[in-house]
Amino acid sequence: MITKELTFEELATLMKQSAGVTVDPRQLEQAPDAPFATLGVDSLGLLGIVGELENRYSLSLPTDAERCKTPAEFVGLVNTTLKTGV
Repeated sequence: MITKELTFEELATLMKQSAGVTVDPRQLEQAPDAPFATLGVDSLGLLGIVGELENRYSLSLPTDAERCKTPAEFVGLVNTTLKTGV
């Protein structure tokens, strides 16, 4: 069982690596419901983040992951998937 959880800090790092968008992790924590679009992350950037997480954890994320609109929604979905392994 994977006990690792995706944090806003890790998401901020992934946003920079996979989407080329620099965001302060504190900004994500303080406004987790801010739309990805306002943070500068488009659907392709989010797809890159999903791909990186799938490779890292050797686990397929649900197709809903790439449709998430906010960091809070994305982190919640990823962490649920990591906990259940499905």
